[in-house]
Amino acid sequence: MDMNVVCLDLEGVLVPEIWIAFAEATQIPELRRTTRDEPDYGKLMQYRIQILKEHGLGLKEIQEVIAGIDPMPGAKEFLDELRSLTQVVILSDTFTQFAAPLMKKLGWPTIFCNTLKVAENGEITGYQMRTERSKYTTVKALQSAGFQTIAAGDSYNDLDMILASKAGFLFRSPESIRKNYPQIPALEQYDELLNAVKAAL
Repeated sequence: MDMNVVCLDLEGVLVPEIWIAFAEATQIPELRRTTRDEPDYGKLMQYRIQILKEHGLGLKEIQEVIAGIDPMPGAKEFLDELRSLTQVVILSDTFTQFAAPLMKKLGWPTIFCNTLKVAENGEITGYQMRTERSKYTTVKALQSAGFQTIAAGDSYNDLDMILASKAGFLFRSPESIRKNYPQIPALEQYDELLNAVKAAL
């Protein structure tokens, strides 16, 4: 029997994009940029940190917005069903300080993500990546530990792990990514994704 691990992206797949929700709450449109728009994650984070600084916003304000975010309709049920069939790991470029309240609402699945550097006054001063190209590196590490991976995500930073897995899917991806990667099946509904994963197991 194959030992499989399903690797899922978090934002845009199971929960709404945190930065977009924060941009809407604060009325700062520049914070709407995500990994769907900017393939270079380092550049994107530096840009965000600079804008937070200009507006005097810190971790507390972001966490207050996150407290009001719920998983996407059907996400928890999808995850519960998937976890009853196989191992699931959420691989995200978000941060532990953002993810915890959302993990609670999703029934505490396993998540590998990054960490923010936060000053005593709550200002976000930087971030610590878990590893370079974290999603790809994690998928390769799982494979070297004897697992086969199946991956799904929606953004540029998910392509590495999708293409490196035995089966991979785009889920609710923007048109630009779907058009550039026609070889990756693009799905829109949780039941479609569940069936696709089941077929790959």
